[in-house]
Amino acid sequence: MRATVMRNKKLVVADIATPEPGPGEVLVKTLACGICGSDLHALKYADRLVEGARRSGGPFIMDLKRDIVMGHEFCAEVVDYGVNSKRRLKAGTRVCAMPILIRPSGIETVGYSNDNPGGYGEYMRLSEALLLEVPNGLSTERAALTEPLAVGYHAVAKANLGADDAPLVIGCGPVGLSVIAALKLKGVHPIVAADFSPRRRALALRMGADIAVDPKEKSPHESWRAMAAYSDPAKAPPLPPWLPGPALRPAVIFECVGVPGVIDSIMTAAPSNARVVVVGVCMEQDHFEPMFGINKELNIQFVLGYNGEEFATTLHNLAQGTVNGDPLITGKVGVEGVAQAFEDLASPETHAKIIVEPWRS
Repeated sequence: MRATVMRNKKLVVADIATPEPGPGEVLVKTLACGICGSDLHALKYADRLVEGARRSGGPFIMDLKRDIVMGHEFCAEVVDYGVNSKRRLKAGTRVCAMPILIRPSGIETVGYSNDNPGGYGEYMRLSEALLLEVPNGLSTERAALTEPLAVGYHAVAKANLGADDAPLVIGCGPVGLSVIAALKLKGVHPIVAADFSPRRRALALRMGADIAVDPKEKSPHESWRAMAAYSDPAKAPPLPPWLPGPALRPAVIFECVGVPGVIDSIMTAAPSNARVVVVGVCMEQDHFEPMFGINKELNIQFVLGYNGEEFATTLHNLAQGTVNGDPLITGKVGVEGVAQAFEDLASPETHAKIIVEPWRS
């Protein structure tokens, strides 16, 4: 099969063996697969990704001397089954699935593996038990947004938002935009977002942010303070006499950048008792000053991925139209265009999400 392969830290197009489904597995034809920011980082920081996974017990164990076909945000079509399969979905059925294989030896990743090619190739193998049929006539490209939007849905769920909480989203790349979509779905307002990119700020507003701030012009935290006062002062908790008013709603800050220094800057500027949800994946060593967290009694929650229920709920939300991911999709390429797409995605003014269609000529 044709695939875009990560080989010697570069992306090349190659003919490789079509994977064969094992017991309880299914062979699928990849119809569409989004390029994730984690894939961009994996190409650039592959050594750190593997070493970090080894030290932390993470799943991304790869031999970088061997080929890797990335791609984990996909919609595919059932082709054939391995032995001991229930075959509950007929050939040609469009499906989404979490990008993992459930095997007797344990869970293996799809797309961050030498042996389980991801969606930048024409075919994949998936666990039959994880297949979700694409419902309600949802288009293939929209169905492929299930995985990235599930990341934001999970992050917001982990935040345990209360009725008075006021969110601030730092970074409006695909991860930040998925968080904004989940906040809007939950009915949490006002949603304050911040990004240096004019295009990303515009996308944040389209995805549901109430205000999008340029940090070069105004501090996101000052903008949040201006929006976070209680609309009904009578409902605000009383402030100690030594603190100036007005009382502000509790802050929940979503870090969606994933570069060194951002967590530290958030902790420095955050109000007391804020909750910080770290969604961005930083693949370099970082630092912060614990005294800021101690003096302000900050709560920091790191999040990763989603669970099966959250993934299925996100697919349902897309199919029902309660979540609109259309603003995310800004381009499409075949396997021959993936390498250039990686370069294009380095500029926030050019693209948000590029979809790979492996059969595209």
